[in-house]
Amino acid sequence: MSHTEDESRLVAETSEGTQEMLSREGTTPTERHIEEGDILGRSEGATALDAGDIDIEVGEDETMIINMGPQHPSTHGVLRIMMELDGETVLRAKPIIGYLHTGMEKTGEDLTYIQGATNVTRMDYLSPLHNELVFSLATEALLGVEIPERATWIRMLMIELNRVSSHLLWLATNGMDLAATSMMIYGFREREVVLDFLEKVTGLRMNHNYIRPGGVAADLPDGWQDDVEAICQAIPPRLAEYDDLFTGQPIFRERTEGVGTISAEAAIASSATGPILRSTGVPWDLRRTMPYLFYDQVDFDVVVGSYGDSFDRYAVRLNEIRESIRIIRQVANRMPEGDYRTQDKKVTPPPRARIDESMEALIHHFKIFTEGFKVPEGEVYVAIESPRGELGCYLVSDGSPKPYRLHIRAPSFNNLQSMATMVHGGLVADAVAIISSIDPILGEVDR
Repeated sequence: MSHTEDESRLVAETSEGTQEMLSREGTTPTERHIEEGDILGRSEGATALDAGDIDIEVGEDETMIINMGPQHPSTHGVLRIMMELDGETVLRAKPIIGYLHTGMEKTGEDLTYIQGATNVTRMDYLSPLHNELVFSLATEALLGVEIPERATWIRMLMIELNRVSSHLLWLATNGMDLAATSMMIYGFREREVVLDFLEKVTGLRMNHNYIRPGGVAADLPDGWQDDVEAICQAIPPRLAEYDDLFTGQPIFRERTEGVGTISAEAAIASSATGPILRSTGVPWDLRRTMPYLFYDQVDFDVVVGSYGDSFDRYAVRLNEIRESIRIIRQVANRMPEGDYRTQDKKVTPPPRARIDESMEALIHHFKIFTEGFKVPEGEVYVAIESPRGELGCYLVSDGSPKPYRLHIRAPSFNNLQSMATMVHGGLVADAVAIISSIDPILGEVDR
């Protein structure tokens, strides 16, 4: 086999088909506008974005298409990005996904509702408790069960701690992407404090399966107030140190200010949510705009930016940690006594102690964990604010113990649509900072 034939065979074997970026001649005008980040032009049927100083009519022999990923440390997972460059300037960009496809949504249709939380918790592995919560809320909406107050406050406590740990990890990896290796160490160090508490409560550091339909798996352990207070005292001073390390640091500001800018209109057109949308100045946070749990009973501010650039996205996440600490303190002060899960026998298994004493309790326990519980026919969509944006769960029940249809609205999937707009016209060296500022989790992109 000649070298050319061997090369052609390798290209064919690794091709991702229509997902890949084609030459300009082989790309339709609509698709090319999308790849150039012209999201507003696509939605309105006309070119609305200013191409700026970029000569989009540059000859193809003067440009080069390159691959970034799927095995690249700065893509934050197995994400492949194809970019067309004119020198060092990015003309077009296209994310190619599917390298981490696990079929979780389809798998979820073959699991009972009581097993479902174990499945969805693996989608966004940096905020697993949010996945468990949205699935549980959707199931409970179909069931029509009422959740005890203590269980709801426990859920708020746990997901806000999870938001803190997720943003701390982003600060760490973002620092690494921009060659600030000290931040990598500091971010992981502070995150460990939070993960230690999550492990103490749930038994695991990730994929907890703690928030379940009907409440939570177990009550908070003795001394949890002291642990939470220790976290609330330890994190804020460290955030002040991050401010010194990053916010006023000239090199960091030059790498992020004015880099990867996106307008509010373009962010909305690409369905971006979370820190990306809020960085453009849009105060859209489901905890405030469409309150769930008891978020309407606690005080916190929705953090927004002004310019929609990488620096604003950094500033939004840093200050959202402060707001989460503020919420955690209020939740800890208002935690009531009571049940940590509903006492509806249809949903909740009997206490472990009763299984040893009662044959009926043993049979009840066996049936719930082998057959599951039946959910009334219907469909529902529930959305919550995860660290990455709107996390939604669409459930359809046919009255059986398993979902007829499970679909997750993953914020990382939608946020990736805004990447082409952010990198268009920028330097390829800035692509790393821009991708990092999106904070994608490929586990929830490739479901």
